[in-house]
Amino acid sequence: MYPDRVLSGMRPTGKLHLGHYHGVLKNWVKLQSEYECFFMVADWHALTTNYDDVSGIEKNTWDMVIDWLASGVDPSQATIFIQSKVPEHAELHLALSMITPLSWLERIPTYKDQIEKLSQKDLGTYGFLGYPLLMASDILLYRGNLVPVGEDQIPHVEITREIARRFNHVFGKEPGFEEKAEAAVKKIGGKKGKLYQELRTRYQQEGDVEALEAAKALLGDSQNISYGDRERLFGYLEGGGKMILPESQPLLTEASRMPGLDGNKMSKSYNNTISLREDAEVVTKKIRQMPTDPARVRRNDPGDPEKCPVWQLHQVYSDESVKEWVIAGCKSAGIGCLDCKQPVIEGVLAEQKPMFERAQPYLEDPTLVKSIVADGCERAHEVAKETMRDVKEAMGLSYS
Repeated sequence: MYPDRVLSGMRPTGKLHLGHYHGVLKNWVKLQSEYECFFMVADWHALTTNYDDVSGIEKNTWDMVIDWLASGVDPSQATIFIQSKVPEHAELHLALSMITPLSWLERIPTYKDQIEKLSQKDLGTYGFLGYPLLMASDILLYRGNLVPVGEDQIPHVEITREIARRFNHVFGKEPGFEEKAEAAVKKIGGKKGKLYQELRTRYQQEGDVEALEAAKALLGDSQNISYGDRERLFGYLEGGGKMILPESQPLLTEASRMPGLDGNKMSKSYNNTISLREDAEVVTKKIRQMPTDPARVRRNDPGDPEKCPVWQLHQVYSDESVKEWVIAGCKSAGIGCLDCKQPVIEGVLAEQKPMFERAQPYLEDPTLVKSIVADGCERAHEVAKETMRDVKEAMGLSYS
């Protein structure tokens, strides 16, 4: 059984904003203390839609990694690396393309959606069609069984599961598999071996999912069998062959509640963002210039917080007492809009302060960032090599 591993990544778009922090990075910081985490600069993915302008990739990569570190991603806890620096990503992508039906890629909901949204670009390329397969390869290369995603990205995890299942079915049928699996059952021991067989029968004949989970737990606790036998028994359990690539599970993350300066979702495309390391004066000016309830034309006009974009930021940065003060003051015109905005300004600046402090050493000495990434690429490469060794052996490409 493979260890719990998390694989997640971002395209190198440059300096990040508070929407990235609340939507992704806060979750990464939490996950790194709970699981073995691999966080990837997805530069190959950046080319799937922006292959016609590669001028900013390198600078964007270093700016983005500094923002990761500023947010609290810890290289002593997590592996930070660049996708293209680990060539096994491309190698596994090619290997899996041999067995992945085109129809699987074409039915991904975001495929047609992106084609329509980016109609000004020529996206009639294999790179764009195949990006879900590249994403699957990223996950499977590290045998990452946990993938933090929002609900809209679940189809990407599902196709990853299907590809792993298909690969194991096609290539996991080693010669004498059933005989080797039965021999492995005997190695578990009398009572455990008998229980394994009972649970396997219940799952395969009755579809008892609880029996499947119980059998997996039993194998996980069995210390007296080899790694190879354990993988055979996982495959035998579900009626296939040896499990070479594990099926991933989505690790659902809450949708980001971070609104932009205009009330829409914070996004560079809407030009409504606050960067993670924006100067305090700029932050103050941006928030002070935010639109408010149109009904408050004059200072003494009462308003409704529900109609004001600033109220959405209070949901993120203010406690209950401040929110009560805002509601009462806005509806009675007891406070002005600048008064209302001040707690939000203070909340954003307080959140940013430790980010500036963590980023400073890397801004003063950029070689520190490059060293962290180089170490991460080496670590990622070692894990990737193990997976590709098993993949090549299964595909008959392991020449002696």
